[in-house]
Formats: sequence, C-alpha cells, structure tokens
Amino acid sequence: MPGARILAEGLRFPEGPVILPDGRVALVEIASGCITAVAPDGTRTVLARPGGGPNGMALGPDGMLYCCNNGGFEWIEEPGVLRPHGCPPDYAGGWIERIDPATGAITRLYDSCDGRRLRGPNDIVLDGQGGAWVTDYGKSRARDRDHGTVYWIALDGSRIVEAAHPFPGGANGIGLSPDGRILYVAETETGRLWAFDILGPGELRKEPWPSPHGGRMLCQFPGFRRLDSLAVTEAGNICVATLVAGEITTVSPDGRILDVVRCDERMPTNLCFGGADRRTAYVTLSNTGRLLMLPWAEAGLALAG
Repeated sequence: MPGARILAEGLRFPEGPVILPDGRVALVEIASGCITAVAPDGTRTVLARPGGGPNGMALGPDGMLYCCNNGGFEWIEEPGVLRPHGCPPDYAGGWIERIDPATGAITRLYDSCDGRRLRGPNDIVLDGQGGAWVTDYGKSRARDRDHGTVYWIALDGSRIVEAAHPFPGGANGIGLSPDGRILYVAETETGRLWAFDILGPGELRKEPWPSPHGGRMLCQFPGFRRLDSLAVTEAGNICVATLVAGEITTVSPDGRILDVVRCDERMPTNLCFGGADRRTAYVTLSNTGRLLMLPWAEAGLALAG
C-alpha cells in the first residue's frame, strides 16, 4: 500500500476510530475498556475508562463522544494476535454512553429498549437531526447466539426505537448515504450489505418476506468474508472493513464491488476518513493492535454532527 504507515502499535483490540477537532484520532481499546487518543506523531493519551467493551463511536455536535458498549468479551491471546471470544463472567448486557473527551466523564444513555436489555451495541452513525442509528450485534455463546438489531436513538437520552430486526448474522457496520436518505448495514456472518430507505427518525421502509428484517440486499460478498464496520465516501460509495480476507472493500450505491484494498492482517475492523481533504483513511488492525493510515483514492463523506 504506497504511502501507508502504522501510526500506533500495542493497542488492545482497537476499533471505532473518530477524528477529533484537534486532529487526533480517538479510538476504543475494547480489551482494555478504554478510549484512547492517538496524535499525528503517534503519542497516545487515555481519554476515558468506561470499562465493559467500548466499541463503535461517533463525535456529536456538542463535542461529546457517543459510544456503543458491547458489555465486554473474553479474550484469546496467541503470539502476535488478540481476538474476542464469548462473554466474560460479569457480562450483564450492553449499553450506549456519552463520553466527555476533555474530562473523561461518562453518562449512560440507554441499556434497554421496550423492556429488553441491549445485548452488544456495536456501531453508530449520527443523523444530523439530534439522533443516531445504532447496531446491536448481539452476543455469541457456545451453542447459540443473539440476533442482531438496528436501533434509532435520540442523543439527549429521551428515546430509543427498535428499527429493524432480526439480523441472524449480526448487525455490525452502519452508515448513511450522502443525502441522509439511505441507511446501510453490514451483516457480519452472512457477508451481506443491506440498504434501507429512511422514512423518519427510527422509521425505515421495509421490504416484504423473504427479507428477514425488511432491508434490501445491496451486495453479497464472495467467498469466506465476514463484514465489520463501514464508512461512506463523498461520492456515496460504501467502504466495508472485510474480515478473514483482510480487506477494505468499496461497494457502489448500486451494489457493485469497485475496489479492494488489502491490509496487513485478517481483521481490519473499522475505518474513518481524515486530513484536510478527508483523503486519508485510518484503519484499525484489531488482531495485531495497530492503527494504519494510508492515502485514499476518494474523499470521505463529511459526517453529520
């Protein structure tokens, strides 16, 4: 990857990168239960320690970080590789929290919806209208697993709505089209990218059966590929972190695979765009605990606040 370089190493399963106003990259270290900021020179600062399993994040218009917390994992550590496995003994569910990056103060916003406990909140995208769309991946156990769900939340903590369910393969990455009218959701275990037309806050247009949740399938990835987080470009293309194959796969709005960028490990999990022209991609290489930065062929979408 010409021009690529490793900005940070030694991170404990990093995900959820977000560009802060001062140019630093905030990310989660799931295995350490903390939020870390990485400066352009690689210097690291811990911003907060929410515990559990902080996962996807978004920067709000109030300067706060809105964080999905999956409730934690157990971990398998092999030479040079760290990976999540099952639930820890103290797991009691997941939640969504607001974090002040200046003070580290944490406010829990939601841990249930309609009386059902959140299982493993995973990723988040703000809608620019005081709310956000959130995926809940669920949790896996030795003999069964939860179905994934998409929620809509109000950022002020006043309302959470179940918008789409079930995702049998786990709802993971989530993003919006440039006009804010289409919601994209990556389903991990099936290797499918889904699209929903947005009707309003918490309301999605639903396709009939046999769609399991009302989404329309945009793209079925080939071979053994599991999908993680995603980011949308200014042109409306969807860049999906593709596990097992170790790639970032760019999909057009009409479902064609346009490009594949190979990464130096099997679990590139998340990416975001930064730099003055948003043509620098920051990719979390989670198994090996690294943050990769590399030039990108097109500008990333300016995210809604």
